[in-house]
Amino acid sequence: MTGRGRKALPDAAFDLWLERGLHAMFDDVAQEPIPPELLRLIEEDRRK
Repeated sequence: MTGRGRKALPDAAFDLWLERGLHAMFDDVAQEPIPPELLRLIEEDRRK
């Protein structure tokens, strides 16, 4: 195993831990509807 391979395993474990933690904290928020005012601002910006 190369030094690079040994580093990849802890990185992958950390990435998985981080992804699961972020999903646990923010999935409910991400499912909330986007406020109409924010959608309007986004659409206006697209037209520029």
